[in-house]
Amino acid sequence: MKITGCEVLTLPDHGDSMMLVVVDTDEGIHGLGEVGIRTRQRAVAGGIEALAELIVGEDPTRIEHLWQVMFRRGFFPSDRFLSAAIAAIDVALWDIRGKALGVPVYELLGGQVRDAVPCYVHVGDQYRELPAFLDRCRQLVDDGWRHLRFATPHDDGVLDQRAAMRASIAMMHAAREALGDEIELILDVHTRLDPPEAVTLCREIEAARPYFVEDPLRAESLDSYEMLRLRTGVPLATGEVYGSKWEFQRLIERDLIDYARVDVAVAAGLTEAKKIAALAETHYVKLATHNPLGPVTAAASLHLNLACPNVGVQEHQVAPEPATAALFTVRPTVRPGWVERSELPGLGVDIDREAARKLRATPAERPHLRTPDGAYTNW
Repeated sequence: MKITGCEVLTLPDHGDSMMLVVVDTDEGIHGLGEVGIRTRQRAVAGGIEALAELIVGEDPTRIEHLWQVMFRRGFFPSDRFLSAAIAAIDVALWDIRGKALGVPVYELLGGQVRDAVPCYVHVGDQYRELPAFLDRCRQLVDDGWRHLRFATPHDDGVLDQRAAMRASIAMMHAAREALGDEIELILDVHTRLDPPEAVTLCREIEAARPYFVEDPLRAESLDSYEMLRLRTGVPLATGEVYGSKWEFQRLIERDLIDYARVDVAVAAGLTEAKKIAALAETHYVKLATHNPLGPVTAAASLHLNLACPNVGVQEHQVAPEPATAALFTVRPTVRPGWVERSELPGLGVDIDREAARKLRATPAERPHLRTPDGAYTNW
């Protein structure tokens, strides 16, 4: 079997753009992958084009070899945008391998260690007033969800860090009081706070026992996580923007996090994610796979989590907008609180490619935030 080409499909998704990669072979078997970065996708598309030149004509079953070729061939580290391009191709290669052998991908990763994967749901950033927020939380719990995620709020594109900190504290304590001890609460700070506010926030919500606090600080400075670790007892999670095991290494080996937010579609694919998971296991760090993306990454995350022992929870992606959702002929089955195991060969996700070619999207830029004085700040 030989690789004959890589096709990029860019689809509209809630004002955003979902970028998929289809890897074709001369035996008629194709694989699907997804790019985890939804900003500056033209840069990623250029990376995919360059990588395709390296792998067309090669044997798609040599997944580790092709990963090394793609990651190392350019000499400079394949970080972020290129690692997201590698991720899409790598996941597609695993999909091809599973289809060729007639087995689900998790069987190739070591076989299942659980029957289904626990997942969490987004409460929704539009519920900013406490009464509406709590009503939404109760509704999700009544539906069967047991892990709820909400984010540090902003005010229509303006982020006042002190106000956002106070609002996050109030939301966490109100949710704990309203929902009881059995519901797990996840606060995503989304790197919006500086150290003084992040420290205060984490210390003030300790009594509410969050499942974890995600991205309390920017990911670039690991020393800041060491500082925060010494000042709070809440479980910490980060890693969604990291592109390789080397970026996770220092966080894990210095015991600075409790949950690794591995994004299979950013961290260079399933080949690399499996290695990150093994490194995390040696430090009792659990996976909390990042997945606010599409069905392809949901499926790839599912297979990784089915095969890894150290799994905490998987993020449940928002359903694609209807026109895009209709293109998927099969995709993961999610019920409140769980992603169900698939027995289909490969990833268990596929798309009507002819229809997808007609539904192209222009890559969009993410929204941004400003401080009350007009300065640019993290979204």
